[in-house]
Amino acid sequence: MSNPSSSWVAQFNPGDRVEIRPRDVGFRGSWYAGTVVHREAKNTNRYVVEYDQLYADESGEKLLQETLDWVQLRPPPPPPEKKVQFKFEDEVEAFYSDGWWEGAIIAEHSGGKFAVFLRGFDEQIVLEEKDLRLPVQWVQGKWEPRFEQVQREKENSNFSKEVMKFTQGMQVEVLTDEDGLKGAWFAATIIEPSGEDKYLIEYLSLRNDDDAEFLIEVIRACNIRPCPPEIIVVDGFKVWDAVDAYYNEGWWVGVIAKVLINSNYEVNFIEYDEKTTFNQADLRPHQDWLNGKWVVP
Repeated sequence: MSNPSSSWVAQFNPGDRVEIRPRDVGFRGSWYAGTVVHREAKNTNRYVVEYDQLYADESGEKLLQETLDWVQLRPPPPPPEKKVQFKFEDEVEAFYSDGWWEGAIIAEHSGGKFAVFLRGFDEQIVLEEKDLRLPVQWVQGKWEPRFEQVQREKENSNFSKEVMKFTQGMQVEVLTDEDGLKGAWFAATIIEPSGEDKYLIEYLSLRNDDDAEFLIEVIRACNIRPCPPEIIVVDGFKVWDAVDAYYNEGWWVGVIAKVLINSNYEVNFIEYDEKTTFNQADLRPHQDWLNGKWVVP
């Protein structure tokens, strides 16, 4: 690499391992692993690169090669100096569809898994911790944390506490880790704080084992969110619209797979690979609670 300066330009050699920012619009916000084949021509800053996992055609026999400017290339980021404790609302890069995509953690699941909202796909998926990393940027030959990571380290847990503060009697939605209910949001009421970043809540629809009264549990703050605002759907849903479907007393995330008659829809629950028919009255547009704001994919 050349020495950093105000007009610094990265220099790569044939065989260098790199991460590539694809130029196709559909890959915006992602990095893919590859190798430098050669410089396009002498005295230029463009390189021919070959992807590790993207192919030139649907046969999958020949790896894709592209000629790109040096600014679309960077070395593979170094591993973190210490283990990263991911948490709610962290900005991350998630390994998905053979590349690293920008996203944000929107919920924590048991077993070291996280629900991540991927901006490039406008959808949320559940990933293991090993498929996440903190975003970094390569500036004049040096690795630097992105602004979001700097803020995270400065504020540490104070940011999470400030955003996730709930008051007694507040109506909320809760993400549970119970078997058979994972991935669904259930209406609840905040009873009181219960230790650091936890709350005692009472469900409004789930009952205890003897069905005598509503279930009361202690839930982590990262799995609690305000009730989403109502969005009026005038012209109905379309295929591929992201929705929440009211099923088994909770709201389950899915996508519209088919538009039926009489305001009925076939909904695909991606995480469970199941399809069920719902009337529009039992559907709502899907929204994600990110950085203290509601985001509509």
